Order: sequence, then structure tokens, then C-alpha cells
Amino acid sequence: MIHSIELRHLLPIVFKGMEDSERIRTSQIWEVPSFVFAKGCRICIHAESGCGKSSLLSFIYGNRSDYSGKILFNGKDTKKFRVQQWCDVRTKSIALLPQEMRLFPELTVMQNIRLKNDITGHKSEEEILELLERMGIKDKKEEAAGRLSIGQQQRAALVRAVCQPFDFIFLDEPVSHLDEKNNRIAAKIIEEEADMQSAGIVSTSVGNNLLLHGSKYIML
Repeated sequence: MIHSIELRHLLPIVFKGMEDSERIRTSQIWEVPSFVFAKGCRICIHAESGCGKSSLLSFIYGNRSDYSGKILFNGKDTKKFRVQQWCDVRTKSIALLPQEMRLFPELTVMQNIRLKNDITGHKSEEEILELLERMGIKDKKEEAAGRLSIGQQQRAALVRAVCQPFDFIFLDEPVSHLDEKNNRIAAKIIEEEADMQSAGIVSTSVGNNLLLHGSKYIML
């Protein structure tokens, strides 16, 4: 179980040499001595395009290591993690919904969701169908993901994201193509899943925020 994720003097390598720029000086995350995501948090990260929000989530998820500073899970440096440790983290502790969603376009919505759920065994078929119905895309369950609108793909990817146990869920612009009604439905589903596991929620946005209750807003 991960209780805390601490960032110490974290900075993407591509931003090296820009430490004195206004972008870095005003950031509440980059280059700060310590920034902590605590289990149970509700945080929305605001950032303009190009400020590194997708990079931040990739660093935390272990997809990328091109940064200086440290990322600590329960005080342990993630750059020292072995492959099996990352596999355990990604199936039991951290859920990620990337901005590009990473759905397989040739597979159906249900096939995309089952790819994760077959590994975790976290949801029953009935629970998945209920989530799809709440998101308004149950009728698309046998449709190839590539044939869906971007908004429909976001909703399908969100359902897939919660088909695992997690201590934290990170969502990169998860509702950028959703209207307010579907934004609220998505937020409620994420909150319910997180509340059941006392998990933290961290979302990013360039304007259309995930409408969570009691979120703390910070600037990247």
C-alpha cells in the first residue's frame, strides 16, 4: 500500500537551465524541496500546455525517468525499483488515465476494459456494464473503440482506469471532451471508487476541470 508520494526537487531534464524562469519559480511542484500527495487527497493540477503535466504523471507512473530530483513512494526512491515492483504498483496501487487514453482502436470497448480487468479481477461483468450505463455508453460496448467519438473514448477509458485496486488514481485531462453533465457523472464515479479504497485523486487540466468535491487546486 502506498500512503504517500513525495516529490523532492523534481524537474524534467528538458527544463534544466530554466530554474530561474517565471514558469519554474511560480510552480508549486517543479523544483520545490518537498511536495507530497497523501493517500485520500483530492488535487487538481492546473497547467498551460507545455508545462509538463503529462510528463509529471509519466514520471510518477514509472514510464519515464528523464528528470532530476527524486520521487519517493512511502520514502523509497522509485528510480531503484525493479520491474516486478513496478508491475505490483501498476496493478495494485496506482491507476493512470493518460491524456491519449491508449485504447486499442481495433478492439471493442469491452475488450479494451477486459484487458485490464482480466489481470486485476477487480470488477464483475455486471459492475462494468453498470459503469458503462452510467457513463451513457453501454450501447457502445461491442463497438470498436476507434469508431467512438473522443468524448466516448474518454468515458470508456475512465471505466477501464477504475477496474483495479488503487491507493492513488492519476487522470490527465480526463474530461477535456465532456460536457458538464458527463463531467459530473465521471467525477462521481471516480469519487465513489476512491472513497471505497480511501484513495487519492489527482487530475490535471488546462481549463475543463474534473468536477470533484473539495479539490485543492495547485499550479504546475
